Amino acid sequence: MAEAPRKKSKTYHFHEEWEEEFIFTMVKDKCVCMLCHQTLALSKRGNLERHHNTNHDKFKDSFPGKSAIRARKVAELKAGLKAQQSLFTKPATQNKAVTEASFRISHLLAKHKKPFTDGDLFKEAMAITAETVFNGFKNKDDIKTALRSVQLGPNTVARRVEEMSGDVDRQVLKDLSHCEYFSLQFDESLDVMDTAQLVVFVRMAFPDSTTKEDLLTLLHLKERTRGEDIYNAFKKYVRDNDIPIHKLVAITTDGAPAMRGVRAGFIALCRNDQDFPDFVNYHCVIHQQALAGKAVNFSQVMTLVVKLINSIRAKALQHRLFKALLDELDAAYGDLLLHADVRWLSRGKVLQRFVDLLPEIKTFLETRNEEHEELSDDQWLLDLGFLTDLTAKLNALNNELQGKDRHLPHMISAVNAFKAKLGVWNTQLKNGRLTHFPNLEKMSQAIGDKDAFHPEQYCVHLDKVAAEFSRRFAELDVMEDVAAFVLNPFLTIDVEQVSGKFQQVFALPSGVDMEMVDLQNDIELKARARDSNFWGIVSREKFPLLTSCALRVSAYFGSTYLCEMAFSQMKIIKSKYRSHLTDKHLTDCLRLAVSSYEPNYKALTDSIQSQPSH
Repeated sequence: MAEAPRKKSKTYHFHEEWEEEFIFTMVKDKCVCMLCHQTLALSKRGNLERHHNTNHDKFKDSFPGKSAIRARKVAELKAGLKAQQSLFTKPATQNKAVTEASFRISHLLAKHKKPFTDGDLFKEAMAITAETVFNGFKNKDDIKTALRSVQLGPNTVARRVEEMSGDVDRQVLKDLSHCEYFSLQFDESLDVMDTAQLVVFVRMAFPDSTTKEDLLTLLHLKERTRGEDIYNAFKKYVRDNDIPIHKLVAITTDGAPAMRGVRAGFIALCRNDQDFPDFVNYHCVIHQQALAGKAVNFSQVMTLVVKLINSIRAKALQHRLFKALLDELDAAYGDLLLHADVRWLSRGKVLQRFVDLLPEIKTFLETRNEEHEELSDDQWLLDLGFLTDLTAKLNALNNELQGKDRHLPHMISAVNAFKAKLGVWNTQLKNGRLTHFPNLEKMSQAIGDKDAFHPEQYCVHLDKVAAEFSRRFAELDVMEDVAAFVLNPFLTIDVEQVSGKFQQVFALPSGVDMEMVDLQNDIELKARARDSNFWGIVSREKFPLLTSCALRVSAYFGSTYLCEMAFSQMKIIKSKYRSHLTDKHLTDCLRLAVSSYEPNYKALTDSIQSQPSH
């Protein structure tokens, strides 16, 4: 027997005239009597009329129907009902506001690498501000109460940081799942408690040719830091977080054996793993540049410079006397700089400061009855001037390579420009021109025997640097034509040669040469060649190979600068004063400190029960 069709429920609608006729109003889809606040489920005229006539029959005697006095009374009752409701909704709204403020202030503290306990200090500062700035305001007490209710206790700030870090992490992983390709950079360093921390940054290229780079994770290596330990830790992270590793196109590391070892290095183990696709591996360009700069060996200069600086700075009395002398002589600088070999720019800055203060240093040593023959030796002074100029040029290149959003083509350009400059400097030195070597020129003018100075002797050292650059950056030479085509595909090129480079780098199927010819003869694309998002407007259906290669190149890292920058932040976050900071909290604090992603404050606030501070 067929089931009888269900009767369709009837929908009742509230009419505005019922407000004045039966003294009812609508509150959240329910009819509420404005006189007794009783609620009726159905907006049915008969129900409202029955309730009004039964419970409020005498209302019409004092307020006749359709009169002005009745209309005013209804308006008063309606306003009173809304005011009564606001008594309950206003505290909830204010609690949400102070909770969102708590999230924002906690993010500010984490961004500036402050400890969780600084939340109380921040709150005390707000209280002082309210007491002073709002002294003449009528609602001063309300303002002070609102500020006091912001939750900024140490435990609360820690929870806020955890929740915001989790939100940012989810945003990065979401973008990682949506991107077309991504590359990674790895570096490892010790924190203040000797725990090895492996920092991983990601650079993502999206189908519209935009890119993003941010911290992916911080992995904690409790025991050994061999290549297999790094590989196992990262592989576990990939599995636990469902990282789309098939989109990986490049990995950039430093030159440590644990990373680049031929058999047991991290890169070698990744290449042997079938889960990893074919990817390009780069040795950090900045590290290589720093190592190439050491090809010039002027140990006789650096040894004495460091020795003299340490003899002055090591003892407090000598240091004070030296600074007093500089102040008395109105020197250009107030002190010497200590040398730290692990810092990229240290040698150049130390040498330049030493040269600028050389007369004052000689005077100070005379007061101590110390003699160093080298400070009066013409050849040593010339070597000092040349080394100072050369390290200054290497420092300028280093600064050019540093920074966020420094993609691989930019670094190739900077390195090639420096190699070209080496040739120009070499030619000028052979001809006795010292335009680009101001310190060497200054020393040559100061020596007594003008004929003893032969600038061409330093050309040998420039040749060493050039040879070292060519050897270390050979892997970039392979990418040069590819990067040049991606940046400007309408240059006059040898299609056969450049397409061969594409095949060599990306292992592409045949057809890339024909795509190059079609692209270079596309009039519409040629007219938009200067568009900053050129590859975003190129048809992926017509040029699948070239658009894929362009996205890969845009995803490449060229250095591990972001990792080095993160380590500098980590040293501040987990200092000797916060040495017991847990690994989890270190990760959370570091992520918020270096990430360019903004936490979703509103969603985080709505996800928890908002309670004011007690």
